[in-house]
Amino acid sequence: MANKQRFFIELAYDGSRYHGWQIQPNAMSVQEVLNKALSTILRQPIETLGCGRTDTGVHATQFFAHYDVEETMVNSPLTMVKSLSTIDYQLSTIDKNNHLLRSINAVLPADIAVKRIFEANSDAHARFDATLRSYEYHIHFTKDPFKHGYSWLLRDEPDVELMDRAAKIIMEYTDFSCFSKSNTQVKTNNCKISRAEWVKVDGGLVFHISADRFLRNMVRAVVGTLIQVGRGEIQPYEVRTIIQSKSRSKAGASVPACGLYLTEVKY
Repeated sequence: MANKQRFFIELAYDGSRYHGWQIQPNAMSVQEVLNKALSTILRQPIETLGCGRTDTGVHATQFFAHYDVEETMVNSPLTMVKSLSTIDYQLSTIDKNNHLLRSINAVLPADIAVKRIFEANSDAHARFDATLRSYEYHIHFTKDPFKHGYSWLLRDEPDVELMDRAAKIIMEYTDFSCFSKSNTQVKTNNCKISRAEWVKVDGGLVFHISADRFLRNMVRAVVGTLIQVGRGEIQPYEVRTIIQSKSRSKAGASVPACGLYLTEVKY
């Protein structure tokens, strides 16, 4: 029986026409399309495992997955650089012009791009070894056809100072049951948020949030709640009551998926 070699793959994708990252019945996902491309090029069944899951319509400028390949099928001239004792994405690099990378990108659709592929330790795990994930949520205030599908059009500008005040309150907590979809079958709803702030950009706002992990629908629910604060519908201090309630019905509505991007994964 041939030994397996584990590889990490870094990619980016426009999630507009996909039902999220994870494979699901009767719906096209990024994972399904990537698996088919890898299986075609490597000429063996390939199953990837991602660093997390993004919801329908959510984008990713950086996403990692790992997959295993039979050693007999690995093409040694591809000059993979092997990680040492840990996953090190700065040192583990690969020539972007190599045959494998070009071949996979050639069969992938235009809305999915592979950036890097590199060999990792056999026990390296794209999901469980990740220590930090960062998201951005983009909002614009004036109708713009070039932002349609990639940012949320909000007609009235909210109070950013109030929203930032509420965002700081969110960082004081770890149990975010109120921002999670129900029946997600996770062991815990605890997350450690290390950044939560709004940044003004030309014609809009970008919300930055980083944590060790996120719950399903969490970022969109957080943004929806903060927008309520910015509109004056609730006061910043009321966010405490919402979080302590652990009830999804108490938090704000989820904002549209089009403005959400997974932007960074650290190991």
